[in-house]
Amino acid sequence: MTTAPATPATRAVVLVFAIAAGSSAGCLYYLQPLLHEVAADLAVSTATAALLVSAAQVGYLCGLALLVPLGDFLERRRMVPALLAASVLALVVSALTPVFPLLLVSVFATGVTASAAQVVVPWASALAEPERRGEVVGAVMSGLLLGILLSRVLAGAVAEVAGWRAVLLVAAGLQLATSIAVHRLAPAGGRAADGERYSVVLATIPTLIRRHPVLRHRMVLGFLSMACFSAVWTALAFLLSGAHGSPYHYPEIVIGLFGLAGAAGALGAPLVGKLADRGNLRAVTTGVWLTVLAGWALLAWGGQQVLVLIVALLVFDFGIQGVQLANQNAVYALDPAVRSRLTTAYMVTYFGGGVVGSVIAGFAHQAGGWLLICAFGAGTTLVGIALWTGLFARHAAAAPAPVR
Repeated sequence: MTTAPATPATRAVVLVFAIAAGSSAGCLYYLQPLLHEVAADLAVSTATAALLVSAAQVGYLCGLALLVPLGDFLERRRMVPALLAASVLALVVSALTPVFPLLLVSVFATGVTASAAQVVVPWASALAEPERRGEVVGAVMSGLLLGILLSRVLAGAVAEVAGWRAVLLVAAGLQLATSIAVHRLAPAGGRAADGERYSVVLATIPTLIRRHPVLRHRMVLGFLSMACFSAVWTALAFLLSGAHGSPYHYPEIVIGLFGLAGAAGALGAPLVGKLADRGNLRAVTTGVWLTVLAGWALLAWGGQQVLVLIVALLVFDFGIQGVQLANQNAVYALDPAVRSRLTTAYMVTYFGGGVVGSVIAGFAHQAGGWLLICAFGAGTTLVGIALWTGLFARHAAAAPAPVR
């Protein structure tokens, strides 16, 4: 039977959740465009400073694996503000540290606490009425993606005026305000797994993966889509800075502004959630993957034409966000009682794809420039389309109706 949650997600709550997801995810990327400045300030090499990006990603994966499942049996209204408050502390330590090793540790801690973003998403899904679940999750996920994309814009603007340390202090202030807002505005939520021990909760995750073919399929699709997303945004800075004969030679603050194009594309993605809510999930999944493929064609052309590149980022990020929303809509419908654990299984794989995509992008761009990046992405997208249309979609059609 379809039942509405006792406390539905109001517009104010959805907005606060979207901000919480975006501000938390953004913490992973504030330093990414500022590594050269950090290296100069702390007297380390650029290669050493680049370890900060890996530290944040590894911390985030640890948070996904070890903390996000707690959302199934801890009070989320306490858990999320606590993680946000811990993020404030980690960011302040990062901003004030005089030595690189302590910065590396505090950035890792920031990555761990950024997993609050993935506690908020299943929480929003649990509060949403079944007929609005795709719309609500889409809005929160748009906030998350906007946080990732706009973090580069904010970092470039603040660092231009006050330096890289000020960027982290601004981020800490945003996290503090968000923590207070979540605590005051979010409804109290029951624990979905009352009585279960933490070790038991973690042990059930592999069982869920074995039990639900849809989860396994969406994990694969998520891995491939995030690898594409990470490849674009890793290599885009090389393209725009003039590497490998690129026609563009923009300063860092202008490069950061290209994130606005991706953000604009992400804003349209809640439409995907609404279509999925109307029972069109299979068609939506096919459509967004084809949109990603079209995005790659435009990105290849945009390597020489800046206006085409801007349009390409709009189309590409709309498609990528659409894939993510379609995946999460399918995953969250499997079992409402264990949505945080389903999130852990899916998102660890998803961001694992991001790590792989960024590594491949670095080598691919060095070997063949922007066009090789686009060839890699188009090939990866074709694999995703082939898996979906040739295997996963038929299995989804034969699966029993999901639990709402």
